[in-house]
Amino acid sequence: MSIFSRKDTETATTEAVRPDLAALTGDYTIDPAHSTIGFVARHAMVTNVKGSFQDFTGTLHLDGTDPALSTASLDVVMDSIETGNADRDGHLKSSDFFKADEFPAMTFRSTKAESLGGDDYRITGDLTILGTTRPLTIDLEFNGAAKDPFGNERVGFEGKAEILRSEWGLTWNAALETGGVLVSDKIKLNFDISAIRNA
Repeated sequence: MSIFSRKDTETATTEAVRPDLAALTGDYTIDPAHSTIGFVARHAMVTNVKGSFQDFTGTLHLDGTDPALSTASLDVVMDSIETGNADRDGHLKSSDFFKADEFPAMTFRSTKAESLGGDDYRITGDLTILGTTRPLTIDLEFNGAAKDPFGNERVGFEGKAEILRSEWGLTWNAALETGGVLVSDKIKLNFDISAIRNA
């Protein structure tokens, strides 16, 4: 899979097109080398800290004729969290936050999919963190479909969602002398997904 490394550069260009959606019906595997699962948290009430997960797997079933029949599944390794600061990453993996040793994975399993018109879709499912499962709704934009230089049929989506981390038991915080708290309860999630059609 080294040919799909983020660091690889290709001279060939691939233009995403929007074919008839019915032709996209099938099963796909998310390509982690060209996908991002990220988050944004407010720090000290004044700035945003961004992070992402480097290790994850996922599958999609797309039904271009009836989007309501589409499904998605995602498994994220919590030990792969990365924010650009080793000490902060270690704190996030600790018992104060994700308890990565005890709960090594975060999972999402879709329960509903719907078309909002145009390239906009919405998928709802069960998000499990720290053994707690609660519903999560993700708004998605379909970016198009293309065949890459290696013959892979790809589809792309961008997604966004917001959660209150306290609803999943992520309650650690510290008070600021000037008022407020160190870490926001609201977390913004963002997804850039490239998935390859299964042979």
